Amino acid sequence: MPDEDLLIRTTTGDSQSAPQGRTLPANLEAEAAFLGAVLIDNRVLEELPVELRPGHFFAPIHGRIFERIVTLVDRQMVVTPVTLKPYFDGDEALSELGGTAYLAQLTADGQGLLAPRELAQQIYDLALLRELVSVGRELVEGALDTSEEVEPQRQIEHAEKRLFEVADGATSEKAGTSFRSASMEAIKLVEAAMNSGGKLSGKTTGLATIDNKTAGLHNSDLVILAGRPGMGKSSLAMNIAFNCAEEHLRFLRDGGPHNYGAPAAFFSLEMSADQLATRILAEQAEISSEALRSGNLKRDEFQKLSYAAQKLAELPLYIDDTPALSISALRTRARRLKRRHDIGLIVVDYLQLLQGSGRASDNRVNEISEISRGLKTLAKELQVPVIALSQLSRAVEQREDKRPMLSDLRESGSIEQDADMVWFIFRADYYHEALRPEMPSETSSEGDKEKYRVWEDRYLELRNKATLIVAKQRHGSTGNVPLLFQSEFTKFTSPNMKDYSDFGYE
Repeated sequence: MPDEDLLIRTTTGDSQSAPQGRTLPANLEAEAAFLGAVLIDNRVLEELPVELRPGHFFAPIHGRIFERIVTLVDRQMVVTPVTLKPYFDGDEALSELGGTAYLAQLTADGQGLLAPRELAQQIYDLALLRELVSVGRELVEGALDTSEEVEPQRQIEHAEKRLFEVADGATSEKAGTSFRSASMEAIKLVEAAMNSGGKLSGKTTGLATIDNKTAGLHNSDLVILAGRPGMGKSSLAMNIAFNCAEEHLRFLRDGGPHNYGAPAAFFSLEMSADQLATRILAEQAEISSEALRSGNLKRDEFQKLSYAAQKLAELPLYIDDTPALSISALRTRARRLKRRHDIGLIVVDYLQLLQGSGRASDNRVNEISEISRGLKTLAKELQVPVIALSQLSRAVEQREDKRPMLSDLRESGSIEQDADMVWFIFRADYYHEALRPEMPSETSSEGDKEKYRVWEDRYLELRNKATLIVAKQRHGSTGNVPLLFQSEFTKFTSPNMKDYSDFGYE
């Protein structure tokens, strides 16, 4: 076993410092035994219960040895003290431990082979404890420092962010992703798309026409879903969150080659949790929301409602209806949900109701820019897709063609810049109904009757049909996606049709 005093003397850096009179949690003998086990049998690396990295080792020399072992194994080389020797001939820290003879010393007794998985887990756990010490020290130092502006809320949010990183297994030094790792993730997405029949590589929206166009919702993507009031953007967002959570539940129950769902979090700054739950129950039981609110239900409808409620009891969908959230508070809550429930989709309804940090309160455009950047950062940080609903400007109503455009996004061009996808929901029947002529009577002229018949025929063509306009897609093409909308149940579904011309566009 190694000389512990010598190893401690080679251990330097602020990350290894402990409060006065205390030592940081570490087990140098466990580190040495584990490295010895790997050098004796390289296959040990294939069965680790955790993802060990060089930064998890307390002794820097152990971290460097581990890093070199992993690099050589990736090159399909057999790693032994002999093959490692050339890489450490000039290492000063290793010289203090006896030079490259220390590598052979690691394999001297082979004790690590008795429990390599347990040793790896202990090394990992102790590294997380040292990270917790670091977070605590930062929090104490920040709270005691009043030389600058005192902002305790920001310090709390920073501490929660750091705690999330620790819980997620992150070390204080975040290394760049190698191309090999990134390419392996890309291959997994391709494999998932192949398993779905070539249509879906991300998380499902539960709507086939949208999945076909976008290949699903992908981690780290910010999706902006915008529309004028009455178009049903909240209903569509809730439908997608429900469908994604339901698919995850189905995967847990039935299994399969790939999980296309995930637990979902819905942040509703406009509607209460019970209102959203009523919408979901109405959709699943196919009972009108109006009937649910009034309680005017028949016995068979109440039975359908009870069955739907039982079916949804285990649904991994989490609703946060806290009003007037700031972007930083939303990120804090999302991290907690990620840590506790491993959420894989976040929906925010809606972007303009979020508040910024307060620094740009005199400039709404700058505040919205800060919020959209914060949502994109959240998507990348948690590695989940984020769907943020957005209002559109009134310019839509002033045009003859009511279909939205990117220039209609309200208050900030940065929304378009930060988004990976921009969707507009458009229902032609909503605007056509506003053109309804007066109902003709028996005494009305033939011209008035014909005018009403023409309007009615067109309304029947457009009724319950909606269009999702994909105005921006960073990784694919733009275009129109047909949907069906059952307004009485606030439910969107995909049509089974090839000709989209009767959806209000060619």
